[in-house]
Amino acid sequence: MIVTTPHKPSEELVAYAHRISEELGGRFVPRKQDSLTLLRQRYNDNRLLVADDLGLRYYEDSDTPLYFHPSMAYVRVKRLRKGERDPLIDVSGCVPGDSIVDCTAGLGSDSIVFSYAAGAGGQVTALESAQVLSTVIREGLQSYQTGHEDVNEALRRIEVICMDHKSWLEKQPDKSVDIVYFDPMFRQPLHDSSSIQPLRALANRAALDEDSVQHAIRVARKSVVLKEHRDSGEFVRLGFERKHANKIAYGVITSS
Repeated sequence: MIVTTPHKPSEELVAYAHRISEELGGRFVPRKQDSLTLLRQRYNDNRLLVADDLGLRYYEDSDTPLYFHPSMAYVRVKRLRKGERDPLIDVSGCVPGDSIVDCTAGLGSDSIVFSYAAGAGGQVTALESAQVLSTVIREGLQSYQTGHEDVNEALRRIEVICMDHKSWLEKQPDKSVDIVYFDPMFRQPLHDSSSIQPLRALANRAALDEDSVQHAIRVARKSVVLKEHRDSGEFVRLGFERKHANKIAYGVITSS
């Protein structure tokens, strides 16, 4: 993987790109005046990460980058700020002070909503097994500015861990967090979207297994939540009670 910068980077940005390159085992290449296309051709590598002042942009076999942006999470949080409700927060039973584990973080959208709802006394751990994706969202959560300081603080509180969720859950004590959340990558997307393709190329698309769910039930004090297609058979297969349905649905297992 090539790691580079924009044209005419600052010394600080070059040092940052070097650190990211070392973390990911990539090859740092000075950008100079070269185009990204030229760098790919010169080094025969289609995996390219650009570190700039706005964060990290990752390209893989595409001119459309993967980058961190709160997207619809920001809209949902703004609704919470106005006292409106959010289906995920409702079905999970999340309240201020809760600890939440997002087992399939993706770009961190649901982690952001959980973090805002759990407040300063809460804690969100976002697990992501794809290393590049984990790094992109970790860095984005620490640097992105929303224009609302309370939302910025919610982003900063999220701890991103690059690890498979099953391996992580196996090591946790019984009843050690409040909520465990699964949002597996839909193997059949709801609609074609060029913006989601870079994420689909990186994310783990394996089906959620029963052992992971059983560990989640053991670890969660309050609830285990699964997000899936409205008509998915995963709720029945894995023992979730469907609680909320639109185009997507949430299923819940309440801990006893």
